[in-house]
Amino acid sequence: MRDKFKVVSDNYTPCEYFVGGGATEMALSGYLREAARNIRGREQLLITAMARAFEIIPRQLCDNAGLDATSILNQLRHCHAKKDENESSAWFGVDIEHECVADNFKNNVWEPALVKSNAITAATEAACLVLSVDETIKNPESKNPVDQTPMPTQSVRA
Repeated sequence: MRDKFKVVSDNYTPCEYFVGGGATEMALSGYLREAARNIRGREQLLITAMARAFEIIPRQLCDNAGLDATSILNQLRHCHAKKDENESSAWFGVDIEHECVADNFKNNVWEPALVKSNAITAATEAACLVLSVDETIKNPESKNPVDQTPMPTQSVRA
């Protein structure tokens, strides 16, 4: 029990929270999609892929709650695409209790900023590591004729 309290206390920083329910990820996705329109070349593809990756979080929330993820994501994209004078459209996320899209700021759905920041950093670093591999790793062919004999196959009986 002490370890659980330690984890909570280590991640608690006053006044540093994001709106939850996938609202932050959808806002980031919308921002990246908008930015990608002004960029050409391979960078545009990379930024668009990152925008799609952020949408995995609200999609997974919908799937876990048994909601129609495609319908909810379309509603979220529509809400986040609204450019009006108030910025409340950025706070819309998945509301699993009412099976719809809702203003999660008003509903008091929060996530610690430290956890979200660490998750985004770790995912970005993992993607960069995968993209940095620029050569295919191959097993060199053996020059020894003895090594070229096929392995005997074993039959499996049910």
